[in-house]
Amino acid sequence: MIQVNIAEAKAHFSELIQKSLLGEEVIIARDHQPLIRLVPLARPEGKRRPGSGAGLLFMAEDFDAPLGDFQEYMP
Repeated sequence: MIQVNIAEAKAHFSELIQKSLLGEEVIIARDHQPLIRLVPLARPEGKRRPGSGAGLLFMAEDFDAPLGDFQEYMP
């Protein structure tokens, strides 16, 4: 869930719409009090667009590094 104030929502409106369309819950608040939930009118069904999540997911650089607990099993 993302919660932003009104001024930030104005500055990043198209970005917030995109996140909402991708399934992220977006809340717009005033003085830290939630006012609005930004949701798509209808969820698109059917085909997913390849690459639509580009830049939204990050993986640690050592993701595939061996875990310390398994060193005795490593050749």
